[in-house]
Amino acid sequence: MKLHDLQPSQGSKKSRKRVGRGIAAGQGKTAGRGTKGQGARSGGGVRLYHQGGNLPFYRRLPFMRGQGFTPLFQQEYNEVNLDQLADFKKGSEVTPETLEAARMLRKPENPVVILGRGEVKVALKVRAHRVSKGAKAKIEAAGGSVEILEL
Repeated sequence: MKLHDLQPSQGSKKSRKRVGRGIAAGQGKTAGRGTKGQGARSGGGVRLYHQGGNLPFYRRLPFMRGQGFTPLFQQEYNEVNLDQLADFKKGSEVTPETLEAARMLRKPENPVVILGRGEVKVALKVRAHRVSKGAKAKIEAAGGSVEILEL
């Protein structure tokens, strides 16, 4: 089989309906627009969300600014998993500053949380604002230490 042999499956592509081409074509005269009225005229038709005189659905609902409620004082973290710490050498310190230098933080001004995905092979001195229980257990099992920084 070559590129010029490729073609779509039978029945997957339909040619468009050519309307207004005489009565023999099946879509002649009014061309599928019915007779008279707003929808039959050129440039006619109703706007999006029109509901024929009913109060539109989006006006029947109470105000919603955005989608749901966002807590005002929510704390966003830079998430770093253990598998991302594989490049650090044995005994090295893992701090927000070293992570920023390694370009692992999306927003350096936010605090850092260490999560437990992956394994850690070498002993590291980890200093972060938060460390998950699983990550702490894995770091200490590898001979490293964990220190929690103040927010």
